Amino acid sequence: MRLLVLGGTAWLGGQVVRYALGQGHEVTCLARGESGSVPGGATLVTGDRTRPDAYRPLVDTRWDLVVDLSRQPGQVRSALEALADRSERWVFVSSGSVYADHSRPGAGLETPLLPALEGDESSPETYGEGKVACEEACRSARGGDVLLARSGLIAGYGDSSDRLGYWPGRYALAQEDGGPVLVPERIDRPAQFLDVTDLAAWIVDAGLRGVTGAVDAYGPLRVLSDVLAAARETAGFTGEEVPVSDEALRSAGVDEYMGPRSLSLWLADPEWAGFSARDTASAGAAGVVARDLAATMRDALAWERELGLARTGRKAGLDRADELAIIEDARS
Repeated sequence: MRLLVLGGTAWLGGQVVRYALGQGHEVTCLARGESGSVPGGATLVTGDRTRPDAYRPLVDTRWDLVVDLSRQPGQVRSALEALADRSERWVFVSSGSVYADHSRPGAGLETPLLPALEGDESSPETYGEGKVACEEACRSARGGDVLLARSGLIAGYGDSSDRLGYWPGRYALAQEDGGPVLVPERIDRPAQFLDVTDLAAWIVDAGLRGVTGAVDAYGPLRVLSDVLAAARETAGFTGEEVPVSDEALRSAGVDEYMGPRSLSLWLADPEWAGFSARDTASAGAAGVVARDLAATMRDALAWERELGLARTGRKAGLDRADELAIIEDARS
């Protein structure tokens, strides 16, 4: 098949390209090329999607599948205007951030969406609203003949968010330095994610099969204790864990889930109780398949080792010295 990936040089896009190439498909990527090179075997068409001439080299080809990973409504609209009639199938990679309510565990596609962003450019603060506008553009151009792949947390090798990888990386570092590991006191809360290789494979396969409509492309329902157990085993950690309460973590100024000086995947705010506990019915019906948790952990730890287990300034998680200071305060 002939695939066009609008992107393909960043993390998920690159995995989509690699999987498609591995299946014997012919892959072209439209990208500025600033996030890296395309995987070997793919054709790169260099173009800036904010410019009206970006799609000119692509409009004379008939595409079996277009995969768009943009978060900018203006880019999505311009791609559809140029290529919607030149593609048999279309996948837009959206996000669970489109939902207006994250408080209810087990919620599904019936959850109300945020209002669509007005304008062509979203920011990190309007990411969800921007993705809603992108989805609306897809439906306007192609009706029901589009797959809206709403992804949740993506994990695995190459993850730049530092989220899942924090845990096997931290256990491995603690095993080396002999110190304890800080963990949340409540480890019965949800922790849901999908390996990047599984998501990429599904995007290609489902797109080519003609799966359409919105799908919550989330991984299995798990709780944090599952994640910690797998991370400990993967890292070979035999030391001490120190559980710290929600109240003590908040008092120490630790943020939830992600961001600098956070505790990765920890979610105590009831308004976000369903963020990592979405219903998997639409994923199962659409053929999303998740690999074994241990395999994802091994890949995540390999990536953490490449980046440096003791690195500071993480995008999610605590620096080691900060973690040990919080543990000391919690013990006193």
